[in-house]
Amino acid sequence: MSESPQEISSSDWAVLALVAEAPSHGWAIATQLARGGEVGSIWSLGRPIVYHALAHLEQEGLLRTAGLERGSRGPHRVIYAVTPAGRKAIRRWLGAPIQRVREIRSLFLLKVVLSERAGIDVAPLLNAQRRMMMPFIAWLEAQLDDADPELPAESTVLTFRLESARMVVDFIDGMLEKRSKAAAKAAVKAPPKARR
Repeated sequence: MSESPQEISSSDWAVLALVAEAPSHGWAIATQLARGGEVGSIWSLGRPIVYHALAHLEQEGLLRTAGLERGSRGPHRVIYAVTPAGRKAIRRWLGAPIQRVREIRSLFLLKVVLSERAGIDVAPLLNAQRRMMMPFIAWLEAQLDDADPELPAESTVLTFRLESARMVVDFIDGMLEKRSKAAAKAAVKAPPKARR
C-alpha cells in the first residue's frame, strides 16, 4: 500500500471486487457498473469514477497493471489485475457487515451480489448482518414505545425505520433459509461416501 493511504470508498471496493473476478480494463468494469449493467442495477458508477478508482487502487497497491489490450479503432486499454494484498482486502471487506443502517439497502446488497459472483459463501456475512440488526430493531421498538403522541411525525419516522430494519432481517432470513434448503437438497442427491 502507499505510504499515505487514502480512504477506500465503497465505489473503489466495487471496482476492486470486479477486477478480483478476472483481470480487466476500465471500459469493461464501467460497463458492468453502468446503470443498466449487471452490477450497476445495485451500485452504478460513471466511467470517470471507475477510471479514478482504478488509479487510486493501483496507487494503494491493491491493483497492478497486467498488460495492454490493443484497440482496433480506439486507444489501447490498460488491463488491471488484483494484487495479493488487494485479494485479501476485498475478501475482508465483502465479509464485513454494514455498520450504518442507512447503507443497508445499497451497500449490503452490493456485498451479497459481489460475494455470490466471486463464489464466496455469503452465510457468514448474512449472519453477521443479522446480529447487527437485532439490537437496532430492539432500540427502535423501545423508541417507538416512548414516542410522544403529541409529535406524530416522530412516531411515523420511527415506524418507517423499524419496518425497514425488519424487512432487511426478513430478507436475510429468507436467503439463509434458501441456502439451507439448497444444501439439504444437494446432500440428498449426493451419492453416499464410499466406505474404506
